[in-house]
Amino acid sequence: MNSPIEASPQTIKVHIKQQWEIFLVALAFFTRIPVPKDTPYSSERLNKANRYFGLVGCIVGLISALVYVLAIQIFPANIAVGFAMVISLLVTGAFHEDGLADVFDGFGGGWTVEQKLDIMKDSRLGTYGAAALIMMLVFKWLVLSSLADLDAIYPAIALFALHGLSRISAASLIFSYPYVRADQNSKVKPLANQQSPCELWVLIFTGCFILLLFPLSLAITLFVVLTLTRYACGLWFKQQLGGYTGDCLGATQQLSELAGYLALLAFFTTY
Repeated sequence: MNSPIEASPQTIKVHIKQQWEIFLVALAFFTRIPVPKDTPYSSERLNKANRYFGLVGCIVGLISALVYVLAIQIFPANIAVGFAMVISLLVTGAFHEDGLADVFDGFGGGWTVEQKLDIMKDSRLGTYGAAALIMMLVFKWLVLSSLADLDAIYPAIALFALHGLSRISAASLIFSYPYVRADQNSKVKPLANQQSPCELWVLIFTGCFILLLFPLSLAITLFVVLTLTRYACGLWFKQQLGGYTGDCLGATQQLSELAGYLALLAFFTTY
């Protein structure tokens, strides 16, 4: 009979394999990056995958940052920023941008909660959503280009850090607000069920790791700005719907990303 000590390496190996598979589920859910076809998928695994959304964001940000660094060797900084933004849209399939547009369409065009949810489910793009989407993309391009004017490397740093931190901010809403959806078969619904403290702690650890890459004063600035943005989004969704939907998480990611870019620009301009 094997002792607990002898069995522990196998247990650790199994645990690592399970965590890798859960990470792949998160990667497949949030991006269009191919994962092995035999990756086990279930609602339970998607539920646990929330813990790795910040890490997935870092991967998206790293890809965008690398494209920017390569493009700036050939093109002006503003064009390089454009390439980086385009690649992030391709990698994610505009997943979060779609949520942003749906939220503004629903909140702008609906009077009751039911009307807002119905509009948010509609695949067509309305005036409010189009305006919000255009303004978001233009604003991000302007801010990242302004960061490049201060130092060519700043946009790469911003892309890596804020893609990760903004997803952590969005995913953390799941722990604070109730899930509301007219369509209870929404693909995001498994994320709203039975979230454990483990998911939250992994998100927090990932966020702390990213913030440790910055000087303390800048890390505190980003933390405060993102926390306030998350709080404002949560209150907005609570007032409008009584909770959050998957589209709300996408909108929070986009708003948090932009808020983080603005915080970096203000900090670097000031100091």
